[in-house]
Amino acid sequence: MSESAGSGGRGVSVASAFAGMRSVAPVVFKAGCPDCRGRFELAASALRLVLGASSRTTFYSFTCPDCGAAVRKPAGDRIVELLTGSGVRTLRLHTP
Repeated sequence: MSESAGSGGRGVSVASAFAGMRSVAPVVFKAGCPDCRGRFELAASALRLVLGASSRTTFYSFTCPDCGAAVRKPAGDRIVELLTGSGVRTLRLHTP
């Protein structure tokens, strides 16, 4: 895929456009476990976001790395925006 800079402009490949960029540190989220009270950081890959039809059915979940408990916490609009923008796996629930 290439893009042109205006009509008749020189094409730029994606590889050359990003050639000078440095790698970016992975996104991590601070979280806590309500069971063991552990505080830790989780990578986006450790979280799952579930988008439901209401605020009661919209939440994020993860497994506590300290005690292994399954943790489920409500996700408001701001949390949903942050998680989806950071590449967290998302499951959208369909309503009948």
